[in-house]
Amino acid sequence: MSNTDDIPFDRTPVAAGTLEAVAPGVRRLIAANPGPFTYTGSCSYIVGRGKVAIIDPGPDDPAHIAALLDAVRGETVTDIFVSHTHRDHSDGVAALKAATGARVLAAGPHQTARPLHIGETNPLDAAADHDFRPDLALPDGAVVTGPDWTIEGVATPGHTANHMVFALREAGVLFTGDHIMAWSTSIVAPPDGAMADYMASLKKLRGRPETVYLPGHGAPAREAPRFLESYIRHREGREASILHRLRKGEADIPTLVRAIYIGIDPRLMGPAGLSVLAHLEDLVARGVVLTEGAPSIAGRYRLG
Repeated sequence: MSNTDDIPFDRTPVAAGTLEAVAPGVRRLIAANPGPFTYTGSCSYIVGRGKVAIIDPGPDDPAHIAALLDAVRGETVTDIFVSHTHRDHSDGVAALKAATGARVLAAGPHQTARPLHIGETNPLDAAADHDFRPDLALPDGAVVTGPDWTIEGVATPGHTANHMVFALREAGVLFTGDHIMAWSTSIVAPPDGAMADYMASLKKLRGRPETVYLPGHGAPAREAPRFLESYIRHREGREASILHRLRKGEADIPTLVRAIYIGIDPRLMGPAGLSVLAHLEDLVARGVVLTEGAPSIAGRYRLG
């Protein structure tokens, strides 16, 4: 059995619509789009003063965009950074760019981590922003500067194939999008996401100097290195739980979900199944687990 008891979550309520300083040179404004995936809403961050950058404009919500514009009244928005192309992060880009003329930067347009199998549909396709195109596609390690800020883009595929986190060097913080959040674990759902990529991206952050994570939803994650290690241990524990259940015999994904996710919000049963599928895709690719044909939600699995 695997749970999240070993992760030091911070589920402090964070209110939408309130502009708040959350780190030196960083202001946060949360959109009013609460839900099982977004917690109290999507976090937009304003970096710097005078000539500023905005990270993740959030959903296409006129009230939220108006509040962002009001927050930077008298300032110039030079750059809009986007962590990834799920609509609760990127849909507000068009309205914000139209109002400010700012340059849009991201890893690239939306793409799946792998091609769809024959007959497969993408369960998260409605959440994907297929129209998004950045003005500048940032390679891993790219650095963008403003008068009082320096932002480094760090490619972190896994939650989506084009996920990127952003390091603000002056403040020692990392804007982590949906890669790492303090209120919950991140969902990795094929074909948009891939577990092997996600684990590699988590481990990539080891040794970085940032001490605080500012996520796309919820409160900051303090003691960032400790929080990162708890995330990695949790995913490794989830894999161990899947293998433990398969030692009892062949199983399908609903059986694995019931055995592993104890006390889960019923609204998240479907996403939990997709997360198990992501683990199984990785395990099948490594030859640890076997299934007939390509791994799928409907498949049955056994140890290799």
